[in-house]
Amino acid sequence: MRRYLDHAATTPMRPAAIEAMTEQLGRTGNASSLHTSGRLARRVVEESRETIAGAIGCRPSEVVFTSGGTESDNLAVQGTYAARRDADPRRVRLLVSSIEHHAVLDCVDFLAAHEGAKVTWLEADSEGRIAPEVVRTALAEGPDSAALVSVMWANNEVGTVQDIPGIAAVAHDLGVPVHTDAIQAVGHIPVDVAVSGVDLASLTAHKLGGPIGVGALVVKRQHQLVPLSHGGGQERQVRSGTLDVPAIRGFAVAVEESVRELAEESARLTGLRDALIEGALGLGLDITIGGPWTPGVVTDRLPGNVHLLVPGCDGDSLLYLLDAAGIECSTGSACQAGVPQPSHVLLAMGVREEQARGALRLTLGHTSTPEDVEAVLAALPATVERARRASGRSW
Repeated sequence: MRRYLDHAATTPMRPAAIEAMTEQLGRTGNASSLHTSGRLARRVVEESRETIAGAIGCRPSEVVFTSGGTESDNLAVQGTYAARRDADPRRVRLLVSSIEHHAVLDCVDFLAAHEGAKVTWLEADSEGRIAPEVVRTALAEGPDSAALVSVMWANNEVGTVQDIPGIAAVAHDLGVPVHTDAIQAVGHIPVDVAVSGVDLASLTAHKLGGPIGVGALVVKRQHQLVPLSHGGGQERQVRSGTLDVPAIRGFAVAVEESVRELAEESARLTGLRDALIEGALGLGLDITIGGPWTPGVVTDRLPGNVHLLVPGCDGDSLLYLLDAAGIECSTGSACQAGVPQPSHVLLAMGVREEQARGALRLTLGHTSTPEDVEAVLAALPATVERARRASGRSW
């Protein structure tokens, strides 16, 4: 039997989302058409928009549908940079945390290479936190040059949860808008966009039980964006393209259900998370934890995130050996040009490169069970022993 522990990559669709999406797949209608079928499709889109807005604490008019998290992040960062620079040529500085997902990092690199952006990296501490005072200090170096602050709500590798309201308050004190990649947060921890104070928030369906290929960017009404694509002018004229009505419906149902069940599910997953962490630490394998961790606490770490550092091992070896044992997880590291690289997140946290190579990310979700935890703990000793022999390194 296979055990799936890679929910941070994608989580199985919820049955209710599958049912809602399947129902719409049998219907015809372009939401931009004016005839009856088009109007019915538009009604589904707008009701879904209202559902999502109600679940995450924003206005329906602020929800802009996209193809997923990567597009949402790119639209937020590139679109804001262009709009702010056009309004004031001095505003070319992007203040971005050093532990962002590559959907943000690579976008920022592109703007620096091709559009004259200047990047200020917001450094994380040893547990992956970006303190609001770090943001304040960086902005104080030249608030008039700042175009945007971007800090993810919860980290996709080590699970660290940021003080987004605190960061937004600091940035707004100096007149700078804030974007947060909330992709790992929505449906897993409480997210209220209005209360947080951010101007832009990215989310996607497949991290919380919806379909792959649909997401949203929350854009406050007063915030200006330059579109990345041009065409029919859908979605407030910042994201042209025919709307995927079935996927949007499945997305809305998944968001609503995950938020409705959040408190109960968070407690359940926290129990599984803590059992897995405590069990791994008790195996006598010198395993340590990446990111903050206090048993029972979810204010600083996602309830379903387990990030292990296994000395003397390569993460890829651990991954393949666990996969052979029926356990599916990830390393959280990047692979560029076919060469495994240690995680930029861990390096930014001050983890030594040798230690970072032994990273293993196991993430739990709505289908996870105690038996999944037991299977991982049963497989780890032999897996680590074989991975250490394969590495040829001392530890």
